[in-house]
Amino acid sequence: MQKPILYNSGEREEMSLKEKVVYSLLAAAGITGVIVLGKKLIDKTISNRAHAKSFEDGSPETFAKQIKMAFENDGYFGTDTQGLRNTLMQIKTKDELNKVYKAYQREYGSNMYKDMSDELQASEYNEMLQIMEAKPQKAGQALTANQHAAWAKRLKAAFDKSYAFIPGTDEDAIKAVFTEIPTQTAFINVGKAYYQLYSENLIEALKAELELWEYTDYMKIILAKPKT
Repeated sequence: MQKPILYNSGEREEMSLKEKVVYSLLAAAGITGVIVLGKKLIDKTISNRAHAKSFEDGSPETFAKQIKMAFENDGYFGTDTQGLRNTLMQIKTKDELNKVYKAYQREYGSNMYKDMSDELQASEYNEMLQIMEAKPQKAGQALTANQHAAWAKRLKAAFDKSYAFIPGTDEDAIKAVFTEIPTQTAFINVGKAYYQLYSENLIEALKAELELWEYTDYMKIILAKPKT
């Protein structure tokens, strides 16, 4: 018959201590697992709610989804800059833009502005920044010198566009600015801001960047606007 294994009191206490440590670690791991799982479920629920709201026209979640879709560009190379531009132009105020930023972070777990800087060329990124910077803090605020300067900077970014290291002009960006400018007086103020920023006449810069027929068509957009 095999003799039973005997433990002295010190050995039994040592085994009990080990067992306690092991059980404590297992219990802690179990609690941690529950916490992690719970956090994942909460994050998933928040993301699902944000995704559901993204089907509501004009909601921050909708704009966030449209921005993400512009980055993905249906799987094609590059970013849908026209789609991104159109979405940013629809956002009316900085308060609304901040809500879009938060919705993007909830839905995709990423910083919208960092993703934008990663996706765009320098001139494109500068244009998008100025679209956002020119927005009033709240709805109904009058035009400011800051908005005139932002339009001037967007035009400069359009002039500085390059295509695979070949200098070019982003005509869509120019047209977007001309469409946004509300009056002929505002256009004159944009010209003044452009000269202050770049020591260059805006009209001469436009003529240098555009074909004659393009310049004529774009100026028709401005001339069709009210004077003040």
